[in-house]
Amino acid sequence: MHLGSVLLLMGQPEAAIAKVEEAIRLNPHEPNLASYYWALATSHLFLGNVDEAIDLLRKARAENPGLWWVHLWLAGALGFRGDLDEARAEAAEATKLKPEVNSVARWRAGFVERGFGNVQFQALLEKTVFIGIRRAGFPDE
Repeated sequence: MHLGSVLLLMGQPEAAIAKVEEAIRLNPHEPNLASYYWALATSHLFLGNVDEAIDLLRKARAENPGLWWVHLWLAGALGFRGDLDEARAEAAEATKLKPEVNSVARWRAGFVERGFGNVQFQALLEKTVFIGIRRAGFPDE
């Protein structure tokens, strides 16, 4: 799983998929399975497999509904697909769980603080998740 996450964060979603799928297959009862589904979903979203990404993000949310970032990521994917009402509801849930992340700028700053500042990863975020979350009305600042 860690290798798959590193590949994803380096902006190599295609390479990440096999590693994350293997991790899920080897440990389907992992207590942190929501993160595994998030990584797999993000890889698919970055590759343009939006419907699959949304399905996986819903699995991640079902595994752990208290993860604010899964709700926000799902909001971005839904907004990217054009499901704006559902995207707004997910963004609202994320903000309820983590009120200080109330804009794209605050969300982006959190990525950089946690070391997710890789240029390729950030570019993929801009082309997918951030477009979707903006479509849903999530503020830039």
